[in-house]
Amino acid sequence: MQQFEFYNPVKIVFGEGQIAKLATLVPANARVLVLYGGGSIKKNGTYTEVMDALKNHSVTEFSGIEANPTFETMMKAVAQIKAEKIDFLLAVGGGSVIDGTKFAAAAALYEGEPWDILTSHGRNLQAALPMGAVLTLPATGSEMNNGAVITRSETKTKLAFMNPLVFPRFAVLDPTKTYSLPARQIGNGAVDAFVHVVEQYLTYPAHAPVQDRFAESLLQTLIEVGPQALATPHDYTVRANLMWAATMALNGLIGAGVPQDWATHMVGHELTALYNIDHAQTLAIILPSMLNVRRATKSEKLLQYADRVWGITEGSDDARIDAAIAKTRDFFEAMGVKTRMRDYGLEVSAIETVLEQLKAHGMVALGERGDVDLATSKLVLEGSY
Repeated sequence: MQQFEFYNPVKIVFGEGQIAKLATLVPANARVLVLYGGGSIKKNGTYTEVMDALKNHSVTEFSGIEANPTFETMMKAVAQIKAEKIDFLLAVGGGSVIDGTKFAAAAALYEGEPWDILTSHGRNLQAALPMGAVLTLPATGSEMNNGAVITRSETKTKLAFMNPLVFPRFAVLDPTKTYSLPARQIGNGAVDAFVHVVEQYLTYPAHAPVQDRFAESLLQTLIEVGPQALATPHDYTVRANLMWAATMALNGLIGAGVPQDWATHMVGHELTALYNIDHAQTLAIILPSMLNVRRATKSEKLLQYADRVWGITEGSDDARIDAAIAKTRDFFEAMGVKTRMRDYGLEVSAIETVLEQLKAHGMVALGERGDVDLATSKLVLEGSY
């Protein structure tokens, strides 16, 4: 196992009816900005519950955060924060809203050019406003980590940043708030969480059985409850386990002390920025081919994955790896998430366009070994078409 430091200060408040606890979770004297997306929280009652809980607080709101939060939109939020002297942010929504709120929390106190927060990947942050979250979509794990991804529309650039200053103070997770989600969002959420685990698990052996077994249990849980969540939308137990699995997939635990990949995410980000394909959809497009192209360097963990996650124990090494990759693709498809670039109307020419963006953004040495160069990415994209 590698050396590591682990820190996660996020208080989780889990279960039905827990939104009411915002009354005491949010500081009593705070000037609060509630940030959310397109208004679905008003249709499912979440907005009303949040505002009722905060009825004795000073509250204003900011809406319109996109499914892939943009720098341009979040700078409007920053302007409002400064104008109204806001000192506490509350994100109400899925990972995109929480990501956007993290950026706003950092940018509101940043003295330089806010885009530098992203180009430096958060290394230059000195302060951020405190924030909390009410999660309505299980997917990204942003409610319990210190990372965020923001897109700059004018340049079609999607960048991530991380910094301990943007850990939420708390996150309220009420599984009933997922009941009204469209099947597409539930499918995306399960796939997103699944790939988050894979990025931290399918690398090379690091003699870390705790992390491996934990990762495998999360993958098995997602495989089990993902289809159930589509079939029985109002099953509290199913939705609770999906929500908790997605949170645990990216809160730092399974990635502590082990190598991490993230090449699938980096290539996927370019597809989202260029063609506005859902984040999870891009992961489903890229991952099966990424595993296939890199099977030689990932063989030990791929065989372990085949055995422990999918129960594949017979056949040659290559046959078992093939079967595990096929099972992975089948799971994504079963969740309603297509796994080929052509499924989303892209032409073959998109491959070169994505490669040009990877080169422009310096994404030329990706993966746990830094060996995913542009030639490898080209093979991956060709296999994803």
